[in-house]
Parts: sequence; C-alpha cells; structure tokens
Amino acid sequence: MGHLEVAHLEYDLPDGRTLLGDVSFRVPEGAAYALVGPNGAGKTTLLRIVSGELKPHGGTVTVSGGLGVMPQFVGSVRDERTVRDLLVSVAPPRLREAAAAVDRAEHAVMTVDDEAAQMAYAQALADWAEVQGYEAETLWDMCTTAALGVPYERAQWREVRTLSGGEQKRLVLEYLLRGQDEVLLLDEPDNYLDVPGKRWLEEQIRQTRKTVLFISHDRELLARSAEKIVSVEPGPAGADVWVHGAGFGTYHEARKQRFARFEELRRRWDEKHAQLKKLVVNLRQAAAVSHEMASRYAAAQTRLRKFEEAGPPPEPPREQDIRMRLRGGRTGVRALTCEQLELTGLMQPFDLEVFYGERVAVLGSNGSGKSHFLRLLAGEDVAHTGEWRLGARVVPGHFAQTHAHPELHGPDPARHPVDRVRPRPGRRPLGPPPLRTDPPGRAALRPPLRRPAGPLPDPPAGTGRDHRPPPGRAHRQPRPGERRRPPGRPGGLRRHGPRRHPRPLVRPLLRPLPGLRLRRPPAGDERAGLGRAPGGTGPLSRDRATARHRRNPQVAWAAAPPGG
Repeated sequence: MGHLEVAHLEYDLPDGRTLLGDVSFRVPEGAAYALVGPNGAGKTTLLRIVSGELKPHGGTVTVSGGLGVMPQFVGSVRDERTVRDLLVSVAPPRLREAAAAVDRAEHAVMTVDDEAAQMAYAQALADWAEVQGYEAETLWDMCTTAALGVPYERAQWREVRTLSGGEQKRLVLEYLLRGQDEVLLLDEPDNYLDVPGKRWLEEQIRQTRKTVLFISHDRELLARSAEKIVSVEPGPAGADVWVHGAGFGTYHEARKQRFARFEELRRRWDEKHAQLKKLVVNLRQAAAVSHEMASRYAAAQTRLRKFEEAGPPPEPPREQDIRMRLRGGRTGVRALTCEQLELTGLMQPFDLEVFYGERVAVLGSNGSGKSHFLRLLAGEDVAHTGEWRLGARVVPGHFAQTHAHPELHGPDPARHPVDRVRPRPGRRPLGPPPLRTDPPGRAALRPPLRRPAGPLPDPPAGTGRDHRPPPGRAHRQPRPGERRRPPGRPGGLRRHGPRRHPRPLVRPLLRPLPGLRLRRPPAGDERAGLGRAPGGTGPLSRDRATARHRRNPQVAWAAAPPGG
C-alpha cells in the first residue's frame, strides 16, 4: 500500500496572485480522505500538482506506490476518442507509451506494409507484452462487462461520446479500483452517476484497501465514505488547508469553532499590538529626557517590528450566500403534455401531464434517456414517436448536463446579443433596428458629397449675398453663447460660463458714469418718458432708446465691459 504527503506547497497563478500558500497534509496508507472547499479555492489545481501535471512554485510532494488519477473531465467527453483510448488515458505511463507505439506501428503496416514496418510492429507487440498490456486488456474486459454490459472486444472501438456521462464515470472507476495503482486521486467521481451508481461508489471507497483522496460536493458520499476531511480555505495570501480528524458529520461544527478561535486570537493580537505601541511611545518620551532609556527604547522598537512582521492570525473566510432565483410568468394550467411518447431505442411509450407550479424530478439509470428527454422538451432534434406539447405561454429553459451552451462560448458577430431572445409572435426581435441601405443601383447613381478644393465661388450677381469669409481672425459668425473679444486682446470668440448659456452682447443697465450722480428728471420733462414713446403710449425700440440715452448728459446707457 502507498501513502501521500504534501509539505509546504505553494502555487501562483499566471497573473501573479497566490492560489495555494503553505499547504501541508498527509494521507496515510489505506485511508480515504475527502478534499472539500468552495468553488475556485484550488482543489483541482492541488490534485493536478500532486499528479505531476503542474509544477509547484514551492514545497514537495511525496507519493509511494503507483498513482492512479481520474480527471474531472471524465463524463463530458464529446470528441472522437474510443473506449480503448479512454481506458489507456488513465493507465500507468509505461502502458500509455506502449499503446501509442502499437498504434503507430499498426498505422505504418496498413499504409506502407514493408519489411521495416512489419519489424517495427513486431517490436511494438513485444513491448506491449513486456509492460503487461495483455493482462490490462483482460482487466478492461472485466470493466466493460461490469459498466457497459458488453465484452471488451465489442466495446473497444465504440466512440465515447455515444456513452452517457454516468457510463463514462463508471467505466473509469471500475478500472482504477480494480487496477494495480495503490494511491488514487479522484476529482468529483460522483458526477453523472445515478443513484445506484452513487451507492456502489460509496461502498467501493469504504471497502478498498487503497489510499484514496477524492473531491466531492455530495454530502451523503462525504458522510458515508470519507474518514477525514481536508478543508481548503481561500484567503488573501492564498488558500490554506487544515485537516478535520473526524467524518463529515462533525465537520461544520468544527469549522465554526475554528473560526471562533481565530476571532479570539485576532482580538488578543490587537490588544498586544496596542500595548507594544503604547510602550514604544512612553519609552520614546523617557529617552528624550534620559539617555539611559535609549537602549530600552531601541529594544521596544525591535520587539514591535518583529511582532508586526509576524502578522495577525488568519481571518475567517466569508460565508457564501448563494440563492437560486428561478422566476417565471404565469402559464397555462397544463405546462407539459406527453401522449404515447417514446424515445427511439431508449424507453417505452408513456403518458405524462405536468401542471403549473409542480416540481418534477426525472430519475433513471445511466443511459436510459433522461438527458435525451430534456433535450427534446428544450426543442432539440431527438428521434421519437408519439406526441408532446408545451402549454400556453411556456418557454423552456435548458441547463445542459455538459454545460454546452453556444452563447457561453463567445458572442456571435453576426447577431446582436439581445436578438438571441425569442421574440413574441408578430413583433420585431429585440435589439437595434436594422440599418436602412439603398439598392446597389441607386447607391451607384448617387454622386459623392465632396467639398470642392480651393476658395468658394462668388455668389451670382443680384442675389445680395456674399459667401466669402471676412478677412482676419474672425472667419465665422458667433454661435449662440459666444461673443467676440476686443481687438486689443488675443483670441477670437469666447463662450460664457461652464454651461455655455448665451448672453446678449449689450446689456441695458443704468449705471452712473464716473464722477456723475443720477437724478430723476422733473415731471413734464420729455426725459421722464425714457424708454417709452413721446406720448407715453408704447415702448421705444432698442435703437431709439439707446440713441436718446447717449445724448443725455446725466444718464448713460452703458454697454457691458469686454470681460463681463
């Protein structure tokens, strides 16, 4: 039997952030430990470092015995690999290299078929026998029979994407638990498994004599299979790891008590820090009076510096607040109706009615057609017979098992993101309106709008208009809110205020001239009717009033100064 030991492991992300900081734990021989923690804490990265896929930036990893690894992607394989390729990918390194050599030699024999190719093929078969490849094929036959119900000879060239996620998981688990590796690293082995498959996995982990370290979020699997819990706690300086010495049933209470101790340690650290700072201040004042206190003052400074360098105890992580918001509108009474619905080759015909507000769970063994049934309801093309229909105002939302959503792979450059929303009947799809474009023929007939080079031509005679700009800096007329500067000042036009409100160029204000005093004209004087018609019947125009005030020696109609 083997064991696993991780000592002071450190790992930094490519952007410079520390993901794992000073991680240490040990899994003894024959023990089953569970690695738990929030999403993104670094659990999968830690397993990849232990397996040798990633290199740490500090610390050591010690593994005795063979190491078998089940990656997290098993269950979501959708490429061209076969069952044989999947089993070879989780085999020991020597077996993987020999299998690759046999594949290359077989391809050479089929394409060239000369003496050299035949000799290379014979050597590859000899190497395959030396690494116990034929014994491995016997073991693979047992695994395919247990997981798929067919022998290895019939299943080895079957594409993995034709298997369900649970069948892929069960096949790999069968091989790792029956294989010769003494240490197993399982990344979420319970994903995609059905209820009987989960019960089988719990029993196998309890009964195996191998050393197992697995990641899981299933509380029942953790409570029934894990002997101890390795908890990954994220923090500002990287994730920290601590080991709970009992099962998952007491893990949450122990975690709360640990965080409570952290709060008490932080309170004591703050009190000690304030005490040392006060001591330094007192000794500084004493050293200013007596030089005999200088040595004690320096010692207090050194003590405070070392205390701050050690730092406070770690803060407890924030509790996650995750809530599901599944909202929808009111639909018809019958949300779903199925009549003699049969998925071809997967299930027998059945009838089903789902009413508004009901919560329905779809259960069944792996490969029985549960995902195909949901895909059919979501509108995908699935072979079936019978009838099914959605109720009034029912729009399905599908969360795929393998998270294969096209909209999550990046925006479609040909469509607006809002256009992906299904429009209501008779309405234009959401998003910006389409641009109006002319037909190619009309666009070709339209002359381009270009400004002719050189000065503008003279206006036609008799129009009374002059389009030529006036000479000097004032090459255009003032816009609203602008006025010209006086000739003696630099610059041309000027705006008033931050909001560019227009101001009149001349403000009608009554201001006394320097050295003069305003007085009201006597009654009966024609100047008493300032601003009105001579008979007092109506207002004067601005030009006439301005001319009269300029002739008046006592009252001036002053223009606004250039700066205000």
